[in-house]
Amino acid sequence: MRDQLLNGGLFYTLKEAQIIIERWRIHYNTVRSHSSLGGLPPAPETIQLAS
Repeated sequence: MRDQLLNGGLFYTLKEAQIIIERWRIHYNTVRSHSSLGGLPPAPETIQLAS
């Protein structure tokens, strides 16, 4: 996380840091591929079907 996010820029407020870190966490867990999982994300986004 430090190499990919925290070393990349400055945060001017705590709220800004919280928002950016949360966006990064969601991307990391739902979109980004992981080599140890055969290129799949650990928790892929699901499609919500209309009921």
